[in-house]
Amino acid sequence: MTTAHPARAKVQPGEKLRGERKVRTIPLVDQSPAPQRKPDWIRVRVPSSGRIQQVKDMLRQQKLHTVCEEAGCPNLPECFGNGTATFMIMGDICTRRCAFCDVGFGRPNALDADEPRHLAESVDGMGLKYVVITSVDRDDLADGGARHFAECISAVRQRTPKVQIEILTPDFRGCLEDAIDVLSATPPDVFNHNIETVPHLYKRVRPGARFDHSLKLLQDFGARNPSIPTKTGIMVGLGETNEQVIETLQAIRAHDIDMVTIGQYLAPSKHHAPVERFVHPDEFREFARIAEQLGFTSVASGPMVRSSYHADLQHQGVDVGTL
Repeated sequence: MTTAHPARAKVQPGEKLRGERKVRTIPLVDQSPAPQRKPDWIRVRVPSSGRIQQVKDMLRQQKLHTVCEEAGCPNLPECFGNGTATFMIMGDICTRRCAFCDVGFGRPNALDADEPRHLAESVDGMGLKYVVITSVDRDDLADGGARHFAECISAVRQRTPKVQIEILTPDFRGCLEDAIDVLSATPPDVFNHNIETVPHLYKRVRPGARFDHSLKLLQDFGARNPSIPTKTGIMVGLGETNEQVIETLQAIRAHDIDMVTIGQYLAPSKHHAPVERFVHPDEFREFARIAEQLGFTSVASGPMVRSSYHADLQHQGVDVGTL
């Protein structure tokens, strides 16, 4: 059964809700399975260097956010230790309440007009050759933030012309065609938007989004920009069956999407959607085999795979499932 929640005060502009305060309106089952012990194949690599703090200090100085920190990604120590990060633009407050995500929910602040410049300076300062730019959902903006994405792409390209850019976008609900027009005029090197989970779980896990809409965004952008790879990612362990995973992969490929990532879902807190199962590496290898047969140009499938984890290697077609 689900429990009705008492009336709550209106969220104020700039206020960020996390954990229980964020997900309390989502119809999650109260009697969730007891937390499971992580198996041996779920492992986080922590490099022994001061590089992690150096990256954090630089990000704070430039007033930038990363999805690595905000979403509690388990690969943060490895990526920050290697001097890489997935930059999250348009603030750290999201207008969606997804049950799997730890990014704060609320009423976002106004866009920072200096953010594109700060981003470009950071990419240059870190000596990056490949950068991933993502964002919170900004349903409060008429274009969903598409123009801000374009400004960030332009600023990075102007300062570091040789850097390859992957963008991981929201679904641009209500402004899909306009967003595609804007981003086609200032295109990235890879266009990524995550499907996240199987259609059966959208209402519980990804409220506010629509499976068919996300597929249309990816397909339509790819049709307008056939030379630019399209990419998406899904998580497993949220309660889906292997058959549903395969059906979702088939639907993704049927919409001409080029690249796919498949990784294990890990709950950010006890208040988020629970982990229903830990998928064995052998199952990830089987998902990869099926995806390759379906014709994806790049497949990354493994417990610790995330959409932007080793994105540069994914773009090169390197197998990152066991990295």
